[in-house]
Amino acid sequence: MAGINDYSVDYRVTGSSGDLSGGPKTHRLYRVLADAASVLSAAGVDSARVDAELLASHVLGVPRGRLAAVDSFTPAQRQRFDQLVLARARRIPLQHLTGTAPFRHLELAVGPGVFVPRPETELLAGWGIEVAKSDKARIIVDLCSGSGAIALAVAQEVPQVRVYAVEQSPVALDWLRRNVTARAEAGEPPVTVVAGDATDPGVLAELDGQVDLVLSNPPYVPDAVPVPPEVAHDPATAVFAGPDGLAVIRPLVDRAAALLRPGGWVGIEHDDSQAAAVAELLAASGAFVDIADERDLAGRPRFATARRGPAGARPGGTAAGDHRGRLAHRDAL
Repeated sequence: MAGINDYSVDYRVTGSSGDLSGGPKTHRLYRVLADAASVLSAAGVDSARVDAELLASHVLGVPRGRLAAVDSFTPAQRQRFDQLVLARARRIPLQHLTGTAPFRHLELAVGPGVFVPRPETELLAGWGIEVAKSDKARIIVDLCSGSGAIALAVAQEVPQVRVYAVEQSPVALDWLRRNVTARAEAGEPPVTVVAGDATDPGVLAELDGQVDLVLSNPPYVPDAVPVPPEVAHDPATAVFAGPDGLAVIRPLVDRAAALLRPGGWVGIEHDDSQAAAVAELLAASGAFVDIADERDLAGRPRFATARRGPAGARPGGTAAGDHRGRLAHRDAL
């Protein structure tokens, strides 16, 4: 498992006596941050100043909000900061460089081999947490768990539930287990890690018909769609899902239907172009009612939700009604 020190980066831009902008070497924080932001902006990093500040915070060991109280780097800190800035300019994800990713109230360990959780997925987790609280859920399953972001957020904020996190990738499982262990050692409720294919009917078959809530952020990007350079560092199997991006969501719908009790809920994140297609998959299964799509803070369709129908409605059956054409849309709260 690689760490942030495994990247070989020449931190010198113009020689060891100069700073990132090519001028005389300085350790004054305000100047170094400005130069770093310029380097990152020139490399195409949209959040250049923020990333520079977060890297400085990481090197200095202080919260970002406390950077104003720091005057200078030490020479060793400056050298390390320059290394990280040049790595970020090569579009290595910020989270790989710091080794952590924020998610709701959590700081998760991440790195090469596991999908870095995105802020938009916090909306799916938040929806699931509210459903779990209002429905007094007992059993929740996170399919395609990756780093465990959704599962651990739910366990932290709804401590009375039993949470299962399903992941297939051996490398991602290492990160998942690391995060689960860290949260348990911090005194939070344990999450059960399940190694297996989230779409396999045999995985968690003992829970079929008993689960109150299924949540998933599966791979959903169509194979031919170009992605930002940072996404290329995520495992391809956690990003891409066939020509239409639905190769995992299709069987996931049936697996969720089998796991859920009547009246249980499912939430599945998807690409903003897939809202109608995912709704049709949920409707065509014959197992779901109250199909809706939730929008993110920018107003884009972000994840589909649905409630499990009566016990007689089985995956692959005929829906009680045709949901196509009357998909409900809800904005993020």
